[in-house]
Amino acid sequence: MEEVAEGEEIILAKAGKPMVRMVPYVAAPKARVPGLFAGKAWEAEDCWSANDKVLDDSVAGPLFHGAVEEPPAPGKGGTPS
Repeated sequence: MEEVAEGEEIILAKAGKPMVRMVPYVAAPKARVPGLFAGKAWEAEDCWSANDKVLDDSVAGPLFHGAVEEPPAPGKGGTPS
């Protein structure tokens, strides 16, 4: 049992057939405590209001910032047409 307590796994067999596996005991984790952070978090009054400028900029602006090369047109060094 000392070997198992130190982390080794032992399998007991009868007539060559495994019957029991001994492994080190691992205690179950502590149960969650509901409401542990109750009253410790807050949100600003305007946290859920939309910032229309940011939204408009993200829709109207480019998907990528910086120079993006257009792929070559078919038949002009690109994929064969």
